[in-house]
Amino acid sequence: MSKDLFGTTGIRGPVATKVTPELALSVGRAAGKYGEEFVIARDGRETGVAIAAALEAGLESAGADVVRAGMLPTPALGFASDGRHGVMITASHNPSPDNGIKFFVDGEEYTTADEERIEERVASDAEPATWDEWGRQTSEEPLDAYLDAVVAYAREHGNPLDGMTIAVDAGNGVAALGTPEVLRRLGASVHTLHANVTGHFPGRPSKPTPENITDLTQYVRERDAVDLGIAHDGDADRIVVVDEDGTIVHEDTILAVLSSYFVEESDAADPVVVTTPNVSGRVDEAVRAAGGRVERTALGLLHEGIADVLDAGDDETTVAFAGEPWKCIHPDMGIWTDGIASAAVLTRLIAADGLDSLLEPVTERPLEKKPVDCPEEAKDAAMERLESALPEQFPDGDVSLEYGVRIELPDASWFLVRPSGTEPYIRVYAESDDATALLEEVRETVKEAVDAVA
Repeated sequence: MSKDLFGTTGIRGPVATKVTPELALSVGRAAGKYGEEFVIARDGRETGVAIAAALEAGLESAGADVVRAGMLPTPALGFASDGRHGVMITASHNPSPDNGIKFFVDGEEYTTADEERIEERVASDAEPATWDEWGRQTSEEPLDAYLDAVVAYAREHGNPLDGMTIAVDAGNGVAALGTPEVLRRLGASVHTLHANVTGHFPGRPSKPTPENITDLTQYVRERDAVDLGIAHDGDADRIVVVDEDGTIVHEDTILAVLSSYFVEESDAADPVVVTTPNVSGRVDEAVRAAGGRVERTALGLLHEGIADVLDAGDDETTVAFAGEPWKCIHPDMGIWTDGIASAAVLTRLIAADGLDSLLEPVTERPLEKKPVDCPEEAKDAAMERLESALPEQFPDGDVSLEYGVRIELPDASWFLVRPSGTEPYIRVYAESDDATALLEEVRETVKEAVDAVA
């Protein structure tokens, strides 16, 4: 069946119309059949307590025991789900009226198959267990154990942060519970912005875009003593890096730096970096130079991509690192996206070598993206046309049709065309020395395909 309830990162949407307490109850009752114990946490949104309570009622009425973990960053919930199931109540970077439900097991997000199984039970209006089989609830506080684990993991890489001053913009999200404390324990002097946790996000919108983090970029730029800036989204699975001049370092460049580092550190004969189709070719170049290879998976499904690589590989294959824009997975730490661990490791690498030295080997070509309008009902037919039209238009390119149409050209340029999963668009990305020209050339072909079928 196709997924209607779950998106690329769990269930997410407005609490007034989609992620209602009624839905949370139904989803909990459906999911409770598939695990004996679930640990539940939430971010700082005003609606989190009620949604968590409804989900807990559903899980317990299905016979599952529930562990209440209170307010946590999403990566801390991933950590806490080791050996059991976990549920994070969060809408990540979405605005205040939204909330969401994301499932984990053993530190890994649920697979597409797991989510489809829940959807089937929701659709069939699953019955509760008999009264004497309902689950029970207990409470835990896993935050300290998670922070200890991040600090221990980060200390395996780079140098102490003694003498560094780092500004952290938590965006009124739950990163405030983690990143400042971790960086201080690693030796840094930390200045915080928007570090009071509130679901109203009064300091700035939760998504850490360049337009939204101007307080941070200005703060770093105007204070000579500040060496670096870090920004997070509402649940701390994303990270944005600002250099000492107050300039945002491109997210794909951060991926290239971390990918090459972990490939070089790997002892495996076949170190792999898992990423997504929309990630820059600069990551491929950096990984190849470090002696590894890149495998791509669908957007939002890094965890499934990691599993696919390991299943297809042999004893010499390992996943050294995984990431998509703004989001990184550290396999030696756990199979969840972790902005706090990323901040800790990256700052220690900067302490060891300097940011300029880390960025110098990365070739940054202009990267542009602009969608083409396309009705939902025309997407499949348009993409079918493009799967033949674009390779014919670029016959010298290396073509991948697994997640849209991605073509890598001999001069290291590349482009990606894929249907949006949430909006009436076909998305177009292009990276090239003349990205504007390549983007428009590809968009013209996409427009012709859409016009032919719409």
